[in-house]
Amino acid sequence: MNALFCDLPLAGRIERAEARRMAEATGVARGRPGSAAFVRPVAGGVATFAEAGSPLNKIAGLGFGGVPAPDVLDETEQAFAAVGSPVQAELAHVADPAIAATLSGRGYRLESFENVLGRSLREEPDRVTPPGVEIRPVGAGEFGTWLDTAVDAFTQPETDGPPPDQEFPREVLARALRDLAGDGVRRYLALCDGVVAGAGSMCVTDGLAQFTGAATLPGHRRRGVQTALLSARLADAVSAGCDLAVITTQPASKSQQNAQRRGFQLLYTRAVLVKPAD
Repeated sequence: MNALFCDLPLAGRIERAEARRMAEATGVARGRPGSAAFVRPVAGGVATFAEAGSPLNKIAGLGFGGVPAPDVLDETEQAFAAVGSPVQAELAHVADPAIAATLSGRGYRLESFENVLGRSLREEPDRVTPPGVEIRPVGAGEFGTWLDTAVDAFTQPETDGPPPDQEFPREVLARALRDLAGDGVRRYLALCDGVVAGAGSMCVTDGLAQFTGAATLPGHRRRGVQTALLSARLADAVSAGCDLAVITTQPASKSQQNAQRRGFQLLYTRAVLVKPAD
């Protein structure tokens, strides 16, 4: 497999897709009665807030539309302050360094990193299904099973890797996953010996397949479920005409290791910068 080089246009393509995904999901949250959710453009990216403690609360896609103007950052920070939320900005390391300097000067501090990996789909990958493991699309009437499985698995992280850098209340996480499962999202259930063991999803947009989360229930780990979920989504991404698959992982995690075993290569790293709420 040839090395995949990530230039600025490729990174910008991925970051724009991520910003669009956050905006669409938060748009769903805005429709709930009494919602304080908002979506605001920020220098080519987007600032989103769904509800207190949500994984959708962030500035995504920043770094490919110039350095944010001071008044834009003022208004964005005021919007988060009005709902009592810190401001979390995700910044690709290939973005203009002046953006990180600007945010640091405004009181943002580095809290963590996340890795963005990619795999070219110009060559069809081999399909891998470990013994006893089955991956199938979520059928009619199975959305609740998929959602419960995903929430159960995500709230019980792996214990042999780095500790999770973020944790979310169960009810809040469930609403975020539901909001993220909109148009263009394909959902999967994993079964071990006929028993539901894990869940995953994939968002297809303009030839880009975003692997938008996968998790295995603790009692079924070390059976190859994640490998099978990756393999199934890669095959479906090829069938959908995608030229690139991307996945975001915590550095040095089991998820990153699994992705690299399936041919994903590290493209760039995002710094997670946070300005605490007053």
